[in-house]
Order: sequence, then C-alpha cells, then structure tokens
Amino acid sequence: MTGSLALPVLDADLEDRLRQRLDVVEKALAGHVVSEAAFVTEAASHLMEAGGKRFRPLLVLLAAEAGTAPASDAVITSACVVELTHLASLYHDDVMDEADLRRGAASANARWDNHVAILTGDFLFSKSSELTAELGADAVRIQARTFTRLVEGQILETLGPIDGTDPLEHHLRTVAGKTGSLIATSARYGARFSGTPAEVEEALAAYGEKVGVAFQLSDDILDIASDSEESGKTPGTDLREGVPTLTTLLARRSTDPADARLLELLAADLTDPALHAEALGLLRAHPALAEARDYVVGLATEAKTHLQAVPPGPVRDALDTFADLVATRTA
Repeated sequence: MTGSLALPVLDADLEDRLRQRLDVVEKALAGHVVSEAAFVTEAASHLMEAGGKRFRPLLVLLAAEAGTAPASDAVITSACVVELTHLASLYHDDVMDEADLRRGAASANARWDNHVAILTGDFLFSKSSELTAELGADAVRIQARTFTRLVEGQILETLGPIDGTDPLEHHLRTVAGKTGSLIATSARYGARFSGTPAEVEEALAAYGEKVGVAFQLSDDILDIASDSEESGKTPGTDLREGVPTLTTLLARRSTDPADARLLELLAADLTDPALHAEALGLLRAHPALAEARDYVVGLATEAKTHLQAVPPGPVRDALDTFADLVATRTA
C-alpha cells in the first residue's frame, strides 16, 4: 500500500509493520466481499475499490501494538470487521442522503438503485457479523452494541431533535453514535485481541470515542472555514444542504440583535448562490466558529488524557500526535 497512512506514525519500524499488516487486511477484505453471485461481489466491492483511508482498521492495528500479540489472526480479523461495518454503513448513508458520489466515484445507489445499495449494505453487515462470531461471544456483544449505536445515530440524524430537546446536544449524540462508536470499538478490538491489560483496553476505547467525535466535528468546521483549494471540497456544502453542524448550532443560540441577518439566513433555503455566499461569510466571521474550534480542541485534549494508561513509546506518540492534528486541522 502506497501513500501516507491515515494516522501519523513517526517511528519507521512501526510504520513498516503497520503497512505490511494493512496489506494483509486489504487482501483479506477483498476475499470477504466475494459472493456466490457475481453481481453481489461487484456491488460489494464497489466502494472498497474506490479507495478510502482505512482509518478504522489502521487504528485496530496501531492499538494492537500496545499488546503482546499485535500480529495475531484475531487482530487482522477484527480489523476487517470494523472496515466492513464502516463500508456497510456508507451504502446505507448514501441512500439516506440521496448521495450521487462517494470517494470520487458514483455511489452504489446512483450506479444501480436504492434497493441494490441497501441490500449490499446488509450483505456487508452480515459478513462483518460472520467474522465477529469467529472472535468469540465478547466480540459479538461489543459488535452488537456498536451496531446499535450506529443505527441509533442514524435514526437521531434522520428524525432530528424533538420539541423541547437541545438541538446541539442532539447533534453531539448523533455524531457519537454514527462516528465515535465504531472508532472506539476499533481501538478496543486492537487492544483486546493483542492481549493488552484491561485498563489499557478501556483507555484506548475512551480515546477512540473522544478523538472520533472530535475528528468528525473538525471535518464539519473545515466545511465552513476552508477554501476549496485547501480542503479539496466545495466550502459550505452542509450549509447549502441545511445539514446541522456544531458551528451553525452554536450560532443559532445567539441572542445578539446584530446576528439577526445570519439567523434569518440559517433558517432560509441556501441553495441560492448569493444567499449561500452571504451566510458563509457571516459564519466565518462569527464567534461561533471560534467556539466550535475550542470545543474540538477540548475533546482532543480529553482524548489525550486517556493515553496515560498506554506505555510510553511510538504507539502512544502516534495516538497523541493524531489528537493534536485533529485539534489543529480546524485552525
């Protein structure tokens, strides 16, 4: 596998080991999506072959380096479990979002239709469940809880906050379910199946939860703050589509009369380019953006405190540096 790793690994020997094991995972994944029906294999391979950073399996492999058996078969299997689970969720997300593109390629629902995308996601979820069963009853229990949180996160996002609930709290719960849960499980699996002590496993899982939420929130901040040349994406996509983010939800809390125009725009249809540009400009200058950044920095700092249970060395250094990168990428 070429290119930079999705996690910042500064130790050359550790990076080499992770690349070798990630290649093993990649080959195993290609085998796990094979079906008796050629069409199912094609559809299930579609997003995997489109690329992706493989962040979750890489986190499994990195966390496993804190244990005594980092290259065990169970570690490789669990790395496949989390990536198949993630891929399955993407198929379903694209149907929910009516997305046309994913990872620069046509989404499955655009290339075929919603039925194919949903069933392919189901197929991948079932394959991840088969592999989880090989890891034992505890892994099945962990995976079931993770899947519950993933689905609940999607339901929360779909339904939106009910009357009387705090929209910001609702959003944070959604992100924790949809993103934080599987990243936490990735770190937990690596620790558990490499033989780390229980306190290290719990610490790495807590780290994964916090840094996963922080990463998603920082991505949302970049959607507002970054120019397209920097991020490679069209700025303000979530804003245009009316998707709630940390920054917009914080801005909506304002009672300052000077923010009346921004609040009016946030409640309007922003598919009009002029209105969208005006709202984006006001948001970039609003204190809510700095407040959102401070919140992400706080989450990243909390994540780092959990690493005290991890023995000093290149694994802890890589995880610590990643938390720093999550915090600084919003600047």
